[in-house]
Order: sequence, then C-alpha cells, then structure tokens
Amino acid sequence: MDRIISKTEKNKRRRKTIIRLTSIVGALIATFVMISLLTEDSISIKSVDTGIVDQGAIETTISASGKLSPLDEEIIVSPINSRILETYKKPGETVEEGEPLLKLELSSVENEYKQKLDERDMKKSQLVQVQVKLENTISELQMQQQIKQMQLRQLHTDYNSELYLDSIGASTTDKVRRAELNYEEAKLELQQLKLKIENEKKSADAELNMQRLELGIVEKALEQNAKLLKDARILSPKKATLTYINNLIGSQVTQGTQVAIVSDLSRFKVEAEVAEGHRERLALGAKAIIRIGETDLTGTVVNITPSITNGVINFTVIPDDAGHSSLRSGLKADVYVMHGRRQDVLRIPNGEWCKYGKGNYFLWVVNGDKAEKRSVQVGENSFEYVEVISGLSKGEKVILNNMEKYKDKKSIHIK
Repeated sequence: MDRIISKTEKNKRRRKTIIRLTSIVGALIATFVMISLLTEDSISIKSVDTGIVDQGAIETTISASGKLSPLDEEIIVSPINSRILETYKKPGETVEEGEPLLKLELSSVENEYKQKLDERDMKKSQLVQVQVKLENTISELQMQQQIKQMQLRQLHTDYNSELYLDSIGASTTDKVRRAELNYEEAKLELQQLKLKIENEKKSADAELNMQRLELGIVEKALEQNAKLLKDARILSPKKATLTYINNLIGSQVTQGTQVAIVSDLSRFKVEAEVAEGHRERLALGAKAIIRIGETDLTGTVVNITPSITNGVINFTVIPDDAGHSSLRSGLKADVYVMHGRRQDVLRIPNGEWCKYGKGNYFLWVVNGDKAEKRSVQVGENSFEYVEVISGLSKGEKVILNNMEKYKDKKSIHIK
C-alpha cells in the first residue's frame, strides 16, 4: 500500500534536486572557464619588450642594413693568362710585405722579357751605327766645304790678278771674264755645299730622333714586361692577414682574375644598402649609428655609389672607432643614417616590429591582463624612436616585439 508523502518531505526532496542541478551547472561552468583559460592564446609579460608612448624629439634617420668588411683590403689579381703552380700561404695567416703568396707559370713572360732585352740592345747598336754614319757624312761635307773655301780664295786672287794685268795692258778682257766666271761659279758651289750640309744635319737629327724614339718604345715595353714579371710573382703588397687565396694547383687563371686578398683585420667599415627612395636623404659626411647586436657605434658616411642596382643604393660607413672590439668581418649590422630632427612629437621606442619605415602597422597595446591589437600609423623614425601619427595616446604601453604569429587574433591574455 502506497504511503502518502508529506509536504515537508516534498520540499526537502525538491531542495536536494535544485542543489544537485546547481552543482552540476557550476561544475560545467567552471570546467568551461578552465578550458577557455587553457586554450586562450597568452604570453608572459616577461617574455616581451614593451614601451610607453611619450612626447619628445626624434633624430630622423634612414634605416639600412649592412655587413662589416675590413677597412683596408687589397685584392690581388693575375696580371697574365697563366696557371697556378704552387701556393705558399693559407687563408688566415699573417703575411709580410713582399712575401710570396703563390707561384704562376711565367715561361711565356720570361721569354718575352728576354726578347725585349735583345731588341733593346739591337736598337742601341742601330742608333750608334746611324749616329756614326751620319757624323762621317757630315764630316766629309764639311771637309769639302773647307776645300771649296780655299779654292774660292784662290780664284778670287786669280780674278784680282787678271784685273790688275788688264789695267796695265798685260791681260785681255776674255781672261778677266773667265777668271770672274770661275770665281762666281765657285761661290755658288760653296753656297750649295753649305745648304747641303745644313740639310744633312736636319736629316741626321730626324734620323737620330726616330732611332731614339724606337729605342724609347722598346725600353717602355721592356719596363712594362719587367713590371709584369714582378707582379706575376704574386707578392704580398703589405703586412696583413691573408683572407683568400686560390689554392687550386694547376688551374688556369686569366688576366684580371682574383687570386688572393690581403686584409687589415684591425679596422673595419660597413658596406650598407638602402632602397633608392631614400637617395635624396643620403649625403656624404652624414652621421650614422651602427648597431651590432646590443652595441651601438657612431660613424660617418664616406662613399655613396652613384649607380642604382635592383632598386638599391650602396654606401659605405666608417665607424669613428673602426677598431672596436665588437667589430668582426662578415658580421651583419643595422645602420641608421641621420638626416634631420623633429621636435615635440608623439613617439614610441623603435623595435623589431618596425620593418618598413613609414606606414600602418598592427601593434599590441597592453590593457590590464590583455593585449589588444590596434592599427597604428607611424611617421619618421630614428634608431631609438618612431613617430606616432595616429592610433595611440600618450602613456599607453605597447609591445615592441614582432607579433606576426598572432596576426589572426584580436586580443591576447597576458600572464
């Protein structure tokens, strides 16, 4: 027989049911919250760099990338077409001035040098022979001139004698006339001989000059061959470190081919490049900041390549302290070339987020225990700060790291 349940008992059971359902719902909510917290993207504030938006001045700069290379470096090329017979040094070794680095096959150059020596000696002999011959010719003509002068004086005496005899009736007009003609003829022959001597001297000078010129050409060629022979021995031009050498024994090298590089590894420069759009802001003598890891060094722009290659301008910066201990050949460096100053602007610290200069970026603004993504427009920048045009307010905290992996999120939980 069924027992009638009292009203008090019914209320008691109802309360237990409500409590049970409430506990289940609470447990479900707690589980959902816990799962949400575990699955939500989050970062630790200690793992990121942050900066505060403030107001101040900005030294405007051009951002460029570069690589360190020795300040004093000399490339040695082969002066001839040849092949490598032997190498004497290895990369990384210190070499002294005049020390041989490698040996090229020089037989063709040496033979040509010997031929030029023989040719020079032959030209010298020819010059002496021509000079002696011309001197003899002129001497003979001068001797003939002296004889002709003596004959002319005798004919002049004969002519005067005939005039005297004719005046006293001891000669005839024909004899006087003949003596006069002989004298005048001798005068003309003497003048002709003098002119011939002058022409011979001029011709001799021209001939000797031509011989001397040919000898000079041979001597210049000989000097070039001697220099070529010296250069082909591939000697170190100074005391430095050998940073490269072609050590492929037996390989052919053409004239102008690089065979070795010697470098002074105590002082360095930065070979940098920047987009051609910054050409007007780049100037010789401009001051620059060179950032290598955590080290910042000052420097000066000393060279700008006039040509543009693939939309890029190359330029050279020499650090004020070119021998700083942080400098190593081949290290990459960020270069900030200064070109102006802006006063009293809204700014945030520069960071790895600012890759492309002016424009719009998505930055993460810290708000309590969340970081919210926000579109920010930036303007001029320096190696320290970036100008804020819009999107941020003074006093806000911004994450300065590259947050590209969170680009699809709107907010991130901060632990």
